[in-house]
Amino acid sequence: MSEIDVPESHPRYQSLLTRHRIEEGVEKGITSKQGLIAEGRGEAFDYLLGERTIESADEAARAAAALLLLADRPVLSVNGNVAALVPGEIVELAAAVDADVEVNLFNRTDERMEAIAAHLHEHDPEAAGVEIKGLTADARIPGLEHERSKVDADGIGAADVVLVPLEDGDRAEALAAMGKSEIVIDLNPLSRSAQAAAVPIVDNILRAVPNVTRHAEALCDASREELESIVGDFDPDAALSAAEGAIRSGDLE
Repeated sequence: MSEIDVPESHPRYQSLLTRHRIEEGVEKGITSKQGLIAEGRGEAFDYLLGERTIESADEAARAAAALLLLADRPVLSVNGNVAALVPGEIVELAAAVDADVEVNLFNRTDERMEAIAAHLHEHDPEAAGVEIKGLTADARIPGLEHERSKVDADGIGAADVVLVPLEDGDRAEALAAMGKSEIVIDLNPLSRSAQAAAVPIVDNILRAVPNVTRHAEALCDASREELESIVGDFDPDAALSAAEGAIRSGDLE
């Protein structure tokens, strides 16, 4: 995708870049029109956070990296907004933690599924040893009656740890009910998605995914005991409380 003709020094650069990528995603058939609304909602929370990664979010990103490295079958779930915003970054994270990537959509059509998979393949996942899943859809998430229930049996269906980027409350609750450990990236600390997560990262996905990758690369040689200690010491309720406090404080400096 092409980028915007705005200098990175512009105070609203990240916001403008995000809007541009979502708009192009709609034009390419990757992102649904409803995704535009979802992006606007998330952007409002990001503005209240000062459009920065707060300390608790970076700690959550480190815990997420440790959890993914500990996983036997980690899967990174991707919807239309994620594919439009951070396709290459998702492939890089998957490579860093030896995870598969699975396309999972609420507004699911064969055309959108294939378009998103093709878009992800443009970022050379094969070279990184990353498999793109989601088109088989030979399993279901119990308790969901809409299209997001459709998953690959050897993907999200078999995963022990799932990264669920962006707000997705009912699926997050259903995956938790299946006993899967979830990492959720959601700018709303009060959302059902964040509340259901073992590791909630309250941050913009543009910052969060690279942060998790950075921590994963730093921890790649860590012992299992060290990784377990990082996950065990992480307090999701404290992370959510810190994020809510940052939003309520109104300190945008």
